[in-house]
Amino acid sequence: MTPLGRRVLAEGLGTALLVTAVIGSGIAAARLSPDDTGLQLLQNSLATGAALVALILALQPVSSAFNPVVTLVERALGALTTREAGLLVLVQLIGGALGAVLANVMFDLPAVDVATTSRTGAGLWVAEIVATAGLVLIIFGSVRSGRSDTVAYAVGGYITAAYWFTSSTSFANPAVTTARMLSDTFAGITPGSVPAFLLMQLLGGGLGLLLVVLLYPEAAGIARRAADLVDHSLAHPDDQPRNQPKES
Repeated sequence: MTPLGRRVLAEGLGTALLVTAVIGSGIAAARLSPDDTGLQLLQNSLATGAALVALILALQPVSSAFNPVVTLVERALGALTTREAGLLVLVQLIGGALGAVLANVMFDLPAVDVATTSRTGAGLWVAEIVATAGLVLIIFGSVRSGRSDTVAYAVGGYITAAYWFTSSTSFANPAVTTARMLSDTFAGITPGSVPAFLLMQLLGGGLGLLLVVLLYPEAAGIARRAADLVDHSLAHPDDQPRNQPKES
């Protein structure tokens, strides 16, 4: 399989499993603690954060955005081509939808059950900007400061916390947001609420990108060089010793 093919597979699989964790843990929480919304949110947030850590640790060597906003920021920073970014966003959306279906089926619900939970209002929209901007800053701040090995824990911790400190419970991901339309459960969102959420997430991604560039200007271009190195290593694994740096 080509490096891009592996990346596509990783993004589709990772996004599907992430959505399965979000929706599945929401269903389980509602069943286990039917009379305590706070406890339901705690269970949902802990499961989601833990799943993110595990998925990023497992798939980071291949590709681990699982989020169209993160992929678009990678494109803006030069780490991906337009074709690559478009393909990854498409597979993230498809993977998210499949993850929602899988969660529904596992809990003996209709495979597709359109959500009826309305999530709208200025407070929720601002929360999505904050949640998404913070996520972008956490990811790329960690990478640009040379601490890529901490991304899994940083993202898992941030999303777990953002479930609580944002009024929207931090969707912060267009693929997850659109997938959650397909499950009329604790994590669901009605289709009519989705467009505003997606717009706010894109605005938050843009704000996060601006903050990353302002805070880490010396790292300009590092993402592209790192991506080139990874692609070269995947395509030509025997070109050089594993521990020997590539000559410039």
